[in-house]
Amino acid sequence: MTTQATGLPVQLTDQRRGAGIAALVIGLFLIFGVGLSHIAAAHNAAHDTRHAIGFPCH
Repeated sequence: MTTQATGLPVQLTDQRRGAGIAALVIGLFLIFGVGLSHIAAAHNAAHDTRHAIGFPCH
């Protein structure tokens, strides 16, 4: 029995590449900018989420 997997071709256009880079930059900022912030409001706003994903904040 043989199976053949076919998928849709995905083209990496400049727009998709830019969106991916923007998402990466925003994500890194959220993890490091807010995750390591000493501002109490920023720390407390994401405290439970950081612990839920295993990101240390203390």
